[in-house]
Amino acid sequence: MSSSPNNGRIERWGLFELTLAGPAAGNPYKDVAVSACFRHRHRSLEVTGFYDGDGSYKIRFMPDIEGVWTYTVSSSHAELSGAAGQFVCTPAKEGNHGPVRVRDETHFEYEDGTEYHPFGTTCYAWIHQEEELQEETLSTLRQGPFNKIRMCLFPKRYSFNANEPEHFPFAGSKAEGFDWECFNPAYFANLEKRILQLGELGIEADLILFHPYDMGHWGFDRMAAETDDFYLRYVIARLGAYRNVWWSLANEFDFMKEKVMSDWDRLFRVVVESDPYQRLRSIHNGSSMYNPGGIIYYDHTKPWVTHVSMQHWDVTLMRSWLALYRKPVVVDECCYEGNLPQRWGNISGEEMTAKFWDCFARGGYGGHGETFMHPDNVIWWARGGKLYGDSPQRLAFMRSILDEAPAWLRPQERFRDVPTVGIENVYYLQYYNNHRPAYRELPLPEGGRYQIDLIDTWNMTITPLEGTYSGVAGIAMPGRPYMAVRVRAI
Repeated sequence: MSSSPNNGRIERWGLFELTLAGPAAGNPYKDVAVSACFRHRHRSLEVTGFYDGDGSYKIRFMPDIEGVWTYTVSSSHAELSGAAGQFVCTPAKEGNHGPVRVRDETHFEYEDGTEYHPFGTTCYAWIHQEEELQEETLSTLRQGPFNKIRMCLFPKRYSFNANEPEHFPFAGSKAEGFDWECFNPAYFANLEKRILQLGELGIEADLILFHPYDMGHWGFDRMAAETDDFYLRYVIARLGAYRNVWWSLANEFDFMKEKVMSDWDRLFRVVVESDPYQRLRSIHNGSSMYNPGGIIYYDHTKPWVTHVSMQHWDVTLMRSWLALYRKPVVVDECCYEGNLPQRWGNISGEEMTAKFWDCFARGGYGGHGETFMHPDNVIWWARGGKLYGDSPQRLAFMRSILDEAPAWLRPQERFRDVPTVGIENVYYLQYYNNHRPAYRELPLPEGGRYQIDLIDTWNMTITPLEGTYSGVAGIAMPGRPYMAVRVRAI
């Protein structure tokens, strides 16, 4: 995916960008409004533009229908108002499936109808590191299995990450103070470059809009309500047209003690009202360690939440969450593979891989993170760099199996004591986690003919069983953990 100049031809779900020269005096970020109405036959969309510094105004648009689009610019400033033009939206190029949407209560899909299985990782502050480390992170992602990354827009000041970034979203610095009414185009230029590069790798950018890991150091975690809203509207105007963007209102929202639940409702409404494309929206909870009364959950049934972004170590609760919220559930944080002293940062590669399989076999999706000690504190979960764990290659193996499976697998009740997804009479995939039976009886449908494969999810092997099966099928199992069984109709 790449930014396209106004050359008259833009691929479907690509990025059209219109640049206009206008006033630079005063505060154009606040004082000048600019927008454009884009039309294709019966379809029209009003898109807000933004000031990009040095007298430059931009309007970005993602066309979603092939054919001729026209546009007309409106502005509170006469110098900008009245510009008009057109371009042709051409078919999407190979690999461009459009934005990810929610299909139903358990599934995601790209806009062209292709199924999307989130294989996400967390790398909070990678865009706030030096250039060399950012490039190394991209190189690692290029070779990895991930198609989604959770990342913070504001810099993070937390364990193993205390560096002062070169650029900030707002103009100014820690030493000079920040101008809460002016943004920093240099910061956004780097962010946009990284979003484009992620898109070229087929990776969704799950952008965390707020977080508590400022600790009052810069003040981004305790801005006034009007500043929060101003920031959101600007971010959405700049980034909303990139097809691989998701909005995560906050990471561990309940740790931001300056805000109450009604603030989060308001911020969600600002996002909904500002985003002409209605990108995916979620909010992420903290853990019970820092909330003595237990985990504080946002009400994910609210209409502005498109899917659930969960933090919980016990992914066996997946079916309960699906029943409660009736939306796709991604356990974006289910502990991290690593060896940090903190409880959440020292699970094994076996357990990290198992959580992904267990989530999927119960109808949801897992999330990856890595937290291995490093002499320079270059830890993936915080700053990016390299991956050292054992789970990524196993997740690539898992992803290859799901890519070969029929679309739209659902939890199956036929196998009551083993988490199983499938399509009745066609396909079943069940996961045994740390259970290690020597023998199983599978209650397959009578009258069908099925092939059975034993999948060792850790050693990454697939062993077909001889013969075909029907009805109650007795099969020998290897008696070791982390096995899956795949059943396919012949």
